[in-house]
Amino acid sequence: MLNLSHRLILGCILMASLTVGLVLATHGALAAAGKMGVALGFVVFALVVELGTIYFVLRPIHMLARDAHRIAQGNLEHRVGMRGRDDFGVIAAELSRLAVRLRELRDTEAGRKQMEFQLSDAVLQSIFEPIIVTDGKGHVLRVNQSAGELLGEAATDRMALANTPYGAKILSAIRDAVSMQKAVAAEGEASLLPMRIGDQERSYRLRTTPMRDSEGRLLGAVTTLEDVTTLQDTDRFKTQFIAVASRKLRDPLLQLRRSLYALTQGYGGDLRPLQAELAATAGQDAEQLDDLMSDLIEVAELDTGKREFKLERLRPLQMLGEARDRHCDEATKKHIRMEVNAYADLAPVQADRRALRSILDNLLSNALRFTPEDGEILLAAEEIKENVQFTVRDTGRGIEADRLSRIFDRFSVSSERGTGLGLALVRRLVEALGGQIAVESRLGHGTTFRFTLPVAAAIKEHHPVEVG
Repeated sequence: MLNLSHRLILGCILMASLTVGLVLATHGALAAAGKMGVALGFVVFALVVELGTIYFVLRPIHMLARDAHRIAQGNLEHRVGMRGRDDFGVIAAELSRLAVRLRELRDTEAGRKQMEFQLSDAVLQSIFEPIIVTDGKGHVLRVNQSAGELLGEAATDRMALANTPYGAKILSAIRDAVSMQKAVAAEGEASLLPMRIGDQERSYRLRTTPMRDSEGRLLGAVTTLEDVTTLQDTDRFKTQFIAVASRKLRDPLLQLRRSLYALTQGYGGDLRPLQAELAATAGQDAEQLDDLMSDLIEVAELDTGKREFKLERLRPLQMLGEARDRHCDEATKKHIRMEVNAYADLAPVQADRRALRSILDNLLSNALRFTPEDGEILLAAEEIKENVQFTVRDTGRGIEADRLSRIFDRFSVSSERGTGLGLALVRRLVEALGGQIAVESRLGHGTTFRFTLPVAAAIKEHHPVEVG
């Protein structure tokens, strides 16, 4: 049995013989016409040898190439039919083994992916909260059983979902999460989706998180509807209780403050030094308690929707100047410089005067509380697109990084002074007026609060037309 190398050598010898035969035939034709038969014999012999070479060498190569092409196209069931112990047979056997191995790998990978898919689907379906999985374009890919029961047929149909009262909010959160590529978890009444299930109305909080692969590429988003009905009812009860309790305590507290003031002013007779000191301390505590009551009542009014805003056009420079004047004495005692930086012709904002005053007073009180002597506080305002951005910056001690995320939570205090409701109230007031608030701080480098308020709509002025 000839192997591939032997066949190639034989083919070369035969091709050489063909060449010699052709030369001799040509030479014979020129030398003598009588030798024509000999030359013709060489030519015929060479052709036979060449055909044999094609059959023994080129045909097996063609067959192997055809089999390899079928396997490469994905036909892993194909087997190479060539047999033998020469090089062609070895190549054919290895191609068959390769096809079998590739089929085993394919089946194993498909099985693994199927198992992973079934596991992930089981996990998704076992989650109690409604979940919607969308791709990078916002198309719905998967929903779990809870989402299907809650949303019905609209759960898997984007167009149907967009036409529902709550679907527009869900799709908007998905678009925000995909475009910003960060989690969207709105808080407060704006994020609640009231939905009626049977005879009961439930409230869900919307949370959307982008999905990424192992290399960080965006795949889509996962939207969760968290049932907060019980929490909302508890929070509403708590708010109403605080509001009622604060109002009931306000009058006795007012009488207590008046009595303490009368004692410290000597209307009840002269006090000994220790008595005067105790009365003054009690008066300060009563004043702090009154501030807490005021903040509690105001927060409760915002939570229950009883706070009514009287919107008007307010000049930023004027509001900042008035805030500085209200806290000027306290700043002077601590040798703190307060500066206002705003243009007089800055666009007016559409806001409630009492609310804006409360926002600035709370931010300034915090700045004065944590700014050491000889420090500086900057009050500034500038127009950004359709909003005016207010800034309160101090050179105080700054805020710890782990506290920044909850700085606007209720009762988030870093010292014994203050009610712990000031910044929570500030955030609620800013958001109620249609703005946003943010904080930047680093220990040892001061704190900067920035909040925005919408610009007031321009007033059309009608000029008299001269007739003549």
